[in-house]
Amino acid sequence: MSGLRILVPIKRVIDYAVKPRVNRAQTAVETANVKHSMNPFDELSIEEAVRLRERKVPVSEIVAFSAGPPKSQDILRTAMAMGADRGIHVVVEDKDPQLEPLGVAKLLKKVVDEQKSNLVILGKQSIDDDAAQTGQMLAGLLNWPQATQASKVQVEGETVTVTKEVDGGVETVRAKLPMIITTDLRLNEPRYASLPNIMKAKKKPLEKKTLKDYELDAAPRLKTIKVTEPPPRKGGVKVEDVDGMISKLKELGAL
Repeated sequence: MSGLRILVPIKRVIDYAVKPRVNRAQTAVETANVKHSMNPFDELSIEEAVRLRERKVPVSEIVAFSAGPPKSQDILRTAMAMGADRGIHVVVEDKDPQLEPLGVAKLLKKVVDEQKSNLVILGKQSIDDDAAQTGQMLAGLLNWPQATQASKVQVEGETVTVTKEVDGGVETVRAKLPMIITTDLRLNEPRYASLPNIMKAKKKPLEKKTLKDYELDAAPRLKTIKVTEPPPRKGGVKVEDVDGMISKLKELGAL
């Protein structure tokens, strides 16, 4: 088997530890002056690509890719500090059409063709919109096999075996390269980028492009009508015994 050419798409999102707030216009979540970081599921993807190389699987190159505002280069440098060989940044300014999952999948297809990638590892979803659609759409556009929500990945020659958790147990799927894998939280624990690797990452190549370079039709097909916070949860009620619980459930109309 020739070496794997792994593409790892990553996204800059509001940090998972920050509580999102709806903006005053109720059109989106407030992003100004809010801490951002790499999407947690994408950290798993970078980590797994690097671990494949460490497990002596033939890996020719690991390319980290992101489409987003200029500050997205920060997470690309983080990915390279974790072990990616180089990065590609498609700069999307505020005035540009904001990418939706289908637009991202179309863009990734062009990148896969350009980079001649034969394995794409990406997070199962991003924690900002939780769409969980991009990997599946990309597999459809490329007509490649896919394995979603991976909790274990094994590569033997041209065959990839992926284990994932399902209701009541685990499911194992097997496919031939090229293919798409989306990552779940149990797959691994991402490493911290060490200071020496952070310094080395500054010298790794980072290519900047625009949507025009890919001649992509990224016009939005969805329109957000209104964004509101969920209603506060009501407090629980304590009951003395089972009879009391049944009476309360009947009172609430649950029985």
